[in-house]
Amino acid sequence: MLMQGGSRRHPRTTKGTTMSTLPGGTWTLGDLTVTRFGYGAMQLAGPWVMGPPADRGGALAVLREAVDVGITHIDTSDAYGPRVTNELIREALHPYPESLHIVTKVGATRDHQGGWPTARRPEDLRRQVHDNLKSLRLDVLDLVNLRLGDAEGPRPGSLAEAFETLAELRQQGLIRHLGVSNATAEQVTEAQGIAPIVCVQNMYNLAHRHDDDLIDRLATDGVAYVPFFPLGGFTPLQSSALSAVAARSEATPMSVALAWLLRRSPNILLIPGTSSTAHLRENIAGAGLSLSHEDLANLDDIGR
Repeated sequence: MLMQGGSRRHPRTTKGTTMSTLPGGTWTLGDLTVTRFGYGAMQLAGPWVMGPPADRGGALAVLREAVDVGITHIDTSDAYGPRVTNELIREALHPYPESLHIVTKVGATRDHQGGWPTARRPEDLRRQVHDNLKSLRLDVLDLVNLRLGDAEGPRPGSLAEAFETLAELRQQGLIRHLGVSNATAEQVTEAQGIAPIVCVQNMYNLAHRHDDDLIDRLATDGVAYVPFFPLGGFTPLQSSALSAVAARSEATPMSVALAWLLRRSPNILLIPGTSSTAHLRENIAGAGLSLSHEDLANLDDIGR
């Protein structure tokens, strides 16, 4: 990870959990080794991902805790806040540990009403890449996802012009690796025909299994799949089977959902978000939950 100003920070001292002992082990994104259990920074911004956090000190603490426990994959975007989460990451962690890899996304901005208007013209994407470089204080972005679709989900259509722009920025040395987010399977294939991709970031959970075939194909290709909204996001999952497995395991539904995702496929990477250090550790412990064959069978039936 190349940084603007300062030298590389020495690895932090971990507190019991390390990169090698986090649930799921590691995955390789191109030439970057990351923990399959990562951290999503979106929740560090204010309500509806707008404005500053209510507890800035707490937000900085949870970022530092994430690195302290061995997480090497942080997901963010300059649109969160906007600029809030990137600035918090920079304040908490810069100069960054050499093992830490920050993933960001472009393709949407924020309006004053809290909406997510698309911004995928070449000039928009170039500006967003440079904005991310500036706010994170980096010379090169490890991984940039092109956000497609809208708040309702993926939308069909060619991504060629937008993705070719990011591929050009990669050739210029401003981006190390590329991915797509909120994309259809056809758009994933189109992107792969333009430039190598190392991850796909889509909504996926126990009840929303529309990407099952895509996950399996990507696993064969050695491409990571990063699910967001593992418990349904703004519309939490309501499932008697999930509740029953959680009760039987003396665990929370979130723990069961995260553990199931890690078992679903080896190319799935988790980026659960939280603004609490205690909740971060609960998520890590939950993702390591052991599920029986009966549990897995019951959970698999939820999305069928």
